[in-house]
Amino acid sequence: MTTRTPAYDDLALTWTRMHRFGHLMSIAGWDQAANMPPKGVEARAAAMAEMAALLHRMRTDPALPDRLERAEQEDLDVVQRANLREMRRAWQLSNALPEKLVQKQRLASSRCEHAWRRQRPANDWAGFLANFREVLALAREEAALLSDRTGLSRYEAMMDRFEPGMTSARLDGIFGEVRQWLPGLVERVIERQAAEPVIEPQGPFPVARQRALCERTVRLLGFDFDAGRLDVSTHPFCGGVPEDVRMTTRFREDDFLGALTGTIHETGHGRYEQNRPREWLGQPVGEARSMALHESQSLSFEMQLGSHPGFARHLAPLVAEAFGAQPAFEPDNLHRLMTRVRRGLIRVEADEVTYPAHIVLRYGIERPLIEGDIEAEDIPALWDEGMRELLGLDTRGNYTDGPLQDVHWPEALFGYFPCYSLGAMYAAQWFAAMRREMPDLDDRIARGEFGAVFDWLRDRVWSQASLWPTDELAVRATGEPLNPAHFRAHLERRYLG
Repeated sequence: MTTRTPAYDDLALTWTRMHRFGHLMSIAGWDQAANMPPKGVEARAAAMAEMAALLHRMRTDPALPDRLERAEQEDLDVVQRANLREMRRAWQLSNALPEKLVQKQRLASSRCEHAWRRQRPANDWAGFLANFREVLALAREEAALLSDRTGLSRYEAMMDRFEPGMTSARLDGIFGEVRQWLPGLVERVIERQAAEPVIEPQGPFPVARQRALCERTVRLLGFDFDAGRLDVSTHPFCGGVPEDVRMTTRFREDDFLGALTGTIHETGHGRYEQNRPREWLGQPVGEARSMALHESQSLSFEMQLGSHPGFARHLAPLVAEAFGAQPAFEPDNLHRLMTRVRRGLIRVEADEVTYPAHIVLRYGIERPLIEGDIEAEDIPALWDEGMRELLGLDTRGNYTDGPLQDVHWPEALFGYFPCYSLGAMYAAQWFAAMRREMPDLDDRIARGEFGAVFDWLRDRVWSQASLWPTDELAVRATGEPLNPAHFRAHLERRYLG
């Protein structure tokens, strides 16, 4: 039987090929972070740059515009139309960038990220700058080209890669409000918690036992280990493809909660990946809609569910089995430990109340950095100023726990940081909608019936992939576009009662 959509089907085959090449790139990136010996960095960087150039050539094939146009004339269904929309977007963004720039960026970021792993523990800001200046210069070149193609500002053009449709004006309004109410909330919560006793766990906590605990928790949260792994890297992440999801965490023998909550966070990413629709696999419509939505899944798992008092009841026996019973592992105390609010230097170790301050800080630096209003050398002073204003902390001279702490800038992921707080806001909105539909949701979680949460997320987010623009997906899921008020209400309810 002759297909009725030959032009569209031909495009779909091309994107399937690119998906398979991207699969190899993703696994090579995971291996670089988790397994690769130090001397492999130059060869791996060259190989990944070559693959990036190959994919770029495929996405910028001069024949693509005509092929897209012919497919547009065919009788396509809703899914195919959405897929064609995403193909056009990919073509437009790719054609803004020359192949040589793509290769240079891959080489520069691979070298910078690899050196950063040594420079961060050495507090070596000067050494980091030597590589980072090139990464920044190339990112600015990319931003200018994307801006010319899309009509967005340079920073918006970079952010649009991760969060399509989000504007600086909208983000300024959201973060501006957070800046107004967050410091006072942090103060009130810390004052309230000072009167609530908490028992600190007694270590050490052997890494092998931590790993076993993390794997048990990941299974409790429904992750399929036949389609994924949990490994170790300098900076936790989740990558791979739906059939082969690669998650990483990191361990410290004096603190098991960091690894545990970080693993729960990555499990949210992993379950989203494992539950993207298989029938759309390899097509743009089957990709995660945006990185804020991706972060909404990790934060739905880590903060909304993982930090729920009902979840602590089911986690406590696993912790006690891993490290031996002690008063700190009683459910109520474990929940207090998991929701303790402290002003801290490290973003990935921050509680959900202080966490937005870290994102507001980074956004306030990287936007003018990409726009060319400040230079890389200005970062430490701006960092110190922001940390004092937002959290009352002094970071002068501490680059390890300051601007060197994250992998995003060495990897040229400018425009990504806002997605974390936007994700927290979406996660609060998902759970507000769940409670409206399931008034007994908190009782279900206390009984260990986590499937109610997973089913809702699968139906409303995971299975939708990129079928709808972000705002429309949110409206279909909850009845409204992103509404940050749900996030503030969640924090006040959980921490102030």
